[in-house]
Amino acid sequence: MAQPHTDDAGPAGPRLLALSDLHVSHAENREIVEALQPGTPEDWLIVAGDVAETVADIESTLRLLRGRFAEVVWVPGNHDLWTVRHDDVRLRGVERYEHLVARCREIGVHTPEDPFPVWEGAGGPVTVAPLFTLYDYSFHPPGTDNKEDGLAYAHGTGVVCTDEFLLHPDPYPTREAWCAARIDYSERRLSEVSGPTVLVDHYPLVRHPTDILRYPEFAQWCGTVRTADWHTKYDAVAVVYGHLHIPRITHQDGVRFQEVSLGYPREWRRRPAPQYRIHTVLPAS
Repeated sequence: MAQPHTDDAGPAGPRLLALSDLHVSHAENREIVEALQPGTPEDWLIVAGDVAETVADIESTLRLLRGRFAEVVWVPGNHDLWTVRHDDVRLRGVERYEHLVARCREIGVHTPEDPFPVWEGAGGPVTVAPLFTLYDYSFHPPGTDNKEDGLAYAHGTGVVCTDEFLLHPDPYPTREAWCAARIDYSERRLSEVSGPTVLVDHYPLVRHPTDILRYPEFAQWCGTVRTADWHTKYDAVAVVYGHLHIPRITHQDGVRFQEVSLGYPREWRRRPAPQYRIHTVLPAS
C-alpha cells in the first residue's frame, strides 16, 4: 500500500494540516490513518469530523493522532454523532456530543467547546475556530422550498441520509432546532475573536460546494443558509470542511474553501495519485 503523505512537499517549517472523514471502521482507512505522520514535530492537525461511528474508535484514533501531532483540533461529523447498535455507548444527541467532548479533553484535543487555539506558525497568527453547526434542511433540493417537500423529494428518489434514523437531536425536538442553538452559540463565540481566522466545520458554510453533488437532494443534509456570510463576517483566510467526500479547493469572495475528506475506500481508490493526502491549510501555497 502507498504511504500517506501531504498534498505537496511543503516548507521546511511547521504546517497547519487537515483531514476529515477518516471512517476508520473500514480496515483500509484505518491502515492509512495509523500510518499518518507529521512532517515536523510542530505540525498541527485539524480533524474535520466523521472519525468513526463508535466512541471507542473515535477516542482511540484521536489519541493516536494526538500522540504524533503538536496539536489536534476536532469537530464532530454526523457519523460521530450516530447512535449505532454496535456501540457500547448508547448516549444520544447532546449527551453523546458532550461525552465526546469530555473524551477529547482527557487526551488534549481541542473541540468546539474549548478556547480557540491560535496558530502562530507560517501564515499566522490566525485563530483556528472549530465549529459544530449541523444543518437545518435549508439547502433545498431542486424545485422545492421547504423541508417537507425536500424530504419528500429525497424519499421519492431513494437518496435519504442515514442521519434520519441514527442522528438523534435529544433533548431538542428536531435536528434543525439543535442547529439553530449551535448557530447562536457559535456566533456569540466568533464575535469575540479579533483578527483572521480559519473556520473549521464538518459541513461547508456555504452552499456552492454542494452544487457538484451527484444527487442534489443530499445537499439538505449538508449545512444551513445561516452561515453563508461567516467567511467574510469573521475574516476567514480559509474554511476547512468535509462531509461531501469530494476533496478540492474552491473560492468564494476571495476566501479559500478546502474540502479535506479521505472518504470511503471505493471513493479514494478512484482518485489519481497521490492517493492518501493530508491537506495543507497554512501556509497557503
